[in-house]
Amino acid sequence: MSKSNLATILTLAATGSAAVDYSQYVNVFMGTKDGGNRFPGVVAAPFAMTKLGPDVQNGKTDAYSGYLPDGRIWGFSMMHESGTGGAPKYGVASQMPVIGYVSDPLADLSQLRSSEDQGGVGWYRSNLANNITVQLAATEHAGLYSYDFPRGTNTSSSIVVDVSHVLPSFRGLGWEQHYSGGTFKLLDDGHYEGSGTYNNGWNLSPDWTIYFCGRFSQEAASSRIFSENIATNYSSTWFADTVRLGGVFSFNETEVTSRVGISFVSTTKACQNLDDEIDENASIQSLTEAAKARWNKDIFDKIQISSNNTENLQLLYSSLYGMFLIPSNRTGENPGWSSSEPYYDDVFTLWDTHRCHISLFQIVQPTAYEEFIRSLIDIQRHDGFMPDARSSNFNGRVQGGSNADNVLADAYVKGVRGSVNWEDGFSAMRTNAEVTPPNTLIDPKAPDSSTKEGRGALPDWLQYGYITPRFTRAVSRAVEYSTNDFGLYQVAAGLGKTEDAATYFNRSRNWRNHWNPNATSEGHSGFVVPRQVNGSFVPQGPKDCGGCYWGDAYYEDNAWIYSMNAIHDVAELKERIGGDERFIDRLDKLFDLKIFNAGNEPGFTSPYLYNFVHGQQWRSVARARAISALYNSGESGLPGNSDAGAMESLLVWQMIGLWPMTGQTTFLILAPWFDRMMITLGNDKTLVISTTGGNRDSAPYVQSLKVNGEPWDKSWVTWADIFANGGTLDFVLGTDKVEWSTGDLPPSPASVEMPTL
Repeated sequence: MSKSNLATILTLAATGSAAVDYSQYVNVFMGTKDGGNRFPGVVAAPFAMTKLGPDVQNGKTDAYSGYLPDGRIWGFSMMHESGTGGAPKYGVASQMPVIGYVSDPLADLSQLRSSEDQGGVGWYRSNLANNITVQLAATEHAGLYSYDFPRGTNTSSSIVVDVSHVLPSFRGLGWEQHYSGGTFKLLDDGHYEGSGTYNNGWNLSPDWTIYFCGRFSQEAASSRIFSENIATNYSSTWFADTVRLGGVFSFNETEVTSRVGISFVSTTKACQNLDDEIDENASIQSLTEAAKARWNKDIFDKIQISSNNTENLQLLYSSLYGMFLIPSNRTGENPGWSSSEPYYDDVFTLWDTHRCHISLFQIVQPTAYEEFIRSLIDIQRHDGFMPDARSSNFNGRVQGGSNADNVLADAYVKGVRGSVNWEDGFSAMRTNAEVTPPNTLIDPKAPDSSTKEGRGALPDWLQYGYITPRFTRAVSRAVEYSTNDFGLYQVAAGLGKTEDAATYFNRSRNWRNHWNPNATSEGHSGFVVPRQVNGSFVPQGPKDCGGCYWGDAYYEDNAWIYSMNAIHDVAELKERIGGDERFIDRLDKLFDLKIFNAGNEPGFTSPYLYNFVHGQQWRSVARARAISALYNSGESGLPGNSDAGAMESLLVWQMIGLWPMTGQTTFLILAPWFDRMMITLGNDKTLVISTTGGNRDSAPYVQSLKVNGEPWDKSWVTWADIFANGGTLDFVLGTDKVEWSTGDLPPSPASVEMPTL
């Protein structure tokens, strides 16, 4: 694509006439190897409930998204998640094609692949070693399977529907899923329906049920139900509590098409979803084209770039695609309560996504974003707490703070209003800040307090203003509780709740209570460390976090990283570290000592804190370029677990040339990648970003900047400057490390006296 063509595209997009198929640049296999855990199967629209794809086993590795590049396919199932960790979830409503008559449906029917799987936006294809080809397409609540069996074998073609199929875990942590029971019914017209009930997985949920309804395009030569005692039952209905269950359908044809609808509500709703979304004339091609159109319209058209570099195009659109696979929009599919509010599930996890994903979510999909905010609040109305994570209609698990507070605060300060009831929103946030969640579901990895929802270590937080070692993850929780309370301050202040605002403003500074000025490491003094009931600090080396896991004082990172995480109080942090030079040196050491891990969310913002020192913005650019070099658009293209698109959103922000400060209207300025980028903001508003004089790799440093046509000397902009009404950012880039950012430093709102309301 030439730059002149791209300019035409940008013009067409601005007038709502874009006709470019950006889905062609999406590699659905980006991040599917080496721990990225991306789901490569079919997701027909952003946030679609159905995620149809293969389930692969190698007997030793958890297939978090169902997919593994190596191993045996043992089913193609309707539900998955993308970029998750801990333990797999879903892999239910499964089918597996088999050549010939299936005498034992409980035998190992898995197959190797004869070639690598193929896929794109809206379609997926597997070639099995027994010469069966499986093609998949889907809609939001239904899936289409197309089977091509080998010809000339003079044997029947069979499809096994396994209700008891569920993704396993091999980690031995007690988080593996279980099949609890189900139903299966054969109807006179040849279709089948039923349900499966499952539990556990990464969020430790109790029993939940999915209902299914299936129809074949051809009449089965024979069909039967099986249970754990194999095929002795030929009745039309079978109920099972704890045994294997499913159905076997045999055909004389070599081409068989299967349509399946799913629902969390009932088999009737599953059949309705199927009939409404995939009629008998639908094809893999027609559903694929519909999915491409949907993704282009809802996501890809929103950002266009002036680049004809295939890798750049693939990186951008594959990353945007990965961002919006989950959460799942389950509006109308909530079995827990009746409500007129939207309902989103499969939230993994706000601990991962609140730093940079949700701010881009708002920009690219503002309507869905408002729905998501309303859903969080409605979950609290009915379940008692907003989720930090949620799956299969059940909250859990909380890794640190109650980060839905940060998400709501970020939305509020950036003007999200619409149909959001902000009084209820603040009430939901206040529940997190004041009510200790009951520890009724004991987590074996952190039995001291609830990891289901809320703030499990709240008793210490309220009594001492810090968290003692009687609670796991004490230090990392304390830092996060501080940012959570700053979120409450932001919303309380906006709603005119003066007393609440003062309370939470003061509590947002409590991270300071963990600061031990005498803790030393690598020539630096002052780190957040564990603290006892009597106020004494626990001697622990700042580079030492034990296992950095559930039972330790710090979660997934050490004191070097968490000491830099009070992003609402950076001026105070700088002073405690020893001023600008010491602050720069400490940031440098994160990289020089290889403490920083680009795949670990707690450190996401640290590389860009150089912007809080006059004239040092170029260092943030240098760090950003080094981090982006860890990405590519291939299977191993992510430097860590996708974490529901958190990793991809980090890269897209670097392409844009900004970094969001969650819960604030501040965006730190980096340096854009492209000569020109246009972001469609809705309501005929756009943000246009241009660069001249440099390039991404060899001349990336900002020489000068204009914001909305005016010269700019600050290393930050606000939501109001460029997003609220649209705007322009015009960069001049070059090789010189110019100290152009001489204006006001980015705000440190908790480092000053609270403004009078």
